[in-house]
Amino acid sequence: MGEHGFRRSLQGRVVLRVDEEEKLLLAALVHQILELVTPDGPPPGRDVDPLAAMVGIDPYARRPDDPALRRLFPDAYADDEDAAAEFRRFTERSLRDTKVAHANTVLETLRRSGTKVVLSDGDAQAWLGTLNDLRLTLASRIGLDEENHEAFYDLPEEHPFFALFHLYDWFTFLQETLVHALSGLLSEPLDAAD
Repeated sequence: MGEHGFRRSLQGRVVLRVDEEEKLLLAALVHQILELVTPDGPPPGRDVDPLAAMVGIDPYARRPDDPALRRLFPDAYADDEDAAAEFRRFTERSLRDTKVAHANTVLETLRRSGTKVVLSDGDAQAWLGTLNDLRLTLASRIGLDEENHEAFYDLPEEHPFFALFHLYDWFTFLQETLVHALSGLLSEPLDAAD
């Protein structure tokens, strides 16, 4: 995976250099995140209340069974199931819509880019959100948490989670360099053409 991460160019643009394989991999995984976070329709035989839909209330929102979705859409109240369910009803649709919009922005920037991905500051915010969604989903899928994080560095190459952990690590690196580029901490020129 690329070693350079995001940088802010001399012209003030946020830039990431990726090779074609990295670009295809990013796009494929963002498509998967998009499928994961896209809101479900109402249950069969149920209609959507137009007023509820207009203001973003989802009367059918439930705590997800999928551990990855539970990381992406955690309960707001750990001690109160009723309050958590009510909060979810009023917020989950908006959260899902935001994640969908972020993922679509990432896909659009990848589509319009070659091996140099150039982001506006607005695009960069969408990338931050989607990179975080990718990280949380991968961590959930492989059982990664703060307590066992260091052990994953010692996985042998033949371990089924070896590649997924290194993807997680790459997304973490990309997210960190993007934060630094936005804050001005990484602002060295990539080359004279940037």
